[in-house]
Amino acid sequence: MKNEYLPYPLEWLDLLITVTLNPDRTDITSIDSEQLDYIIDRLPQENLRLQSLIKSQIFSSNKQKEIILLIKQYHSSLIVLLDQALQNKTTSSKTANLKNLYKVLLSNIDELLSFIETRFCDNLSPEERVPKTYLSVTRKELKKKVDKLKSNVNDDVKQNPAFKIILNRLYHFVNTTCLQYQVTFRDVFYKKTLLRGLEDLDWKKDQTEAYSPLDELLIYLNYNSKAYMNLLTDRLARCINSYDNTIEKMDRLLYYYKAFNQLHRKPNMILNPKYHGLETILGNWFVQEILYLEKKLRLSVVPLHSKMEKQKSNPATPKEKQKVLCMLSTDQIGLILRAADESRILVAKSMSQVFKTIVPHLSTSHKKDLSYDGMRSKSYVAEERDKQIAIETLERIIKKIREY
Repeated sequence: MKNEYLPYPLEWLDLLITVTLNPDRTDITSIDSEQLDYIIDRLPQENLRLQSLIKSQIFSSNKQKEIILLIKQYHSSLIVLLDQALQNKTTSSKTANLKNLYKVLLSNIDELLSFIETRFCDNLSPEERVPKTYLSVTRKELKKKVDKLKSNVNDDVKQNPAFKIILNRLYHFVNTTCLQYQVTFRDVFYKKTLLRGLEDLDWKKDQTEAYSPLDELLIYLNYNSKAYMNLLTDRLARCINSYDNTIEKMDRLLYYYKAFNQLHRKPNMILNPKYHGLETILGNWFVQEILYLEKKLRLSVVPLHSKMEKQKSNPATPKEKQKVLCMLSTDQIGLILRAADESRILVAKSMSQVFKTIVPHLSTSHKKDLSYDGMRSKSYVAEERDKQIAIETLERIIKKIREY
């Protein structure tokens, strides 16, 4: 593609904004109604022409670098023209015809930008900071769509806790002029994609047994809001715990996990790139819940079996001292005891004394009698998996304490 032989594709739009409608270069009052009507009629045609031209230029090139450069040039040039158009609007006369012209003009520029961002977003720089003027226009357009979405859904949807979380976050973005973070194109692209998804959602569609259409959309778009992920895991936990039998709970949990893994995901999509993805958080939650129920199932069988064997083999043996059953492995228990000693939560003459005093009173689901000396030795050569499980266990304890 030899760009040097191509005419400037935005020439008509550029001249209209920088010259014809620029109060510093043209007497706007000299433009009569007939000319204004012509411009208003021409703008949608120009919009379609440019969209077609962009697609033709993209498909006629087989060089990725050229395509990226072309898209960036169109996008940045349109943002500059948008900025100039808004500046012209603030300094121009407020006649009805001119107001209507600017309404159509800004709408068509925004449509062109949306076309580029939707069709060719992979060729833009998502982490680039959004210009203030463009952000201001985007907020206004998004607010209109959010208001329309809110008015179109029924009362049941409005009371949906997940919908409330989304709505509050969108309104915060469009109404807050001084956000606590730098707005990037990634933020804008994500919110536009989310709104399109919400607009296309069939709110009357019946919810499946596992996830609602709204859940499927948010999982598809990697909506990793802490509030939403907590809401979803709490709802799943309530559904699972409604069953009395542990086997039924496990069956339901595995079903939800399978259904979750089978849902579609949009590549390179995330609400908050500075936090763990929704799939990571939810996947970890499922794994921990499955491990917990597996251990619970083993416990419901092992103690009873052990007791019967003991009674058969030696009925006259005195009753042994009771032990506390710990759901961690010996290596994981050793890590926690070592950390408690070294952080002076448990205070004794030595670390050996800590292990010698506590370990004889503990057992695990795999081993009844534990070696305090062996556990202490292994605590110095712990594997990464044991460290991770010990950390996650302590985090569950912290979470439970906060709920008290």
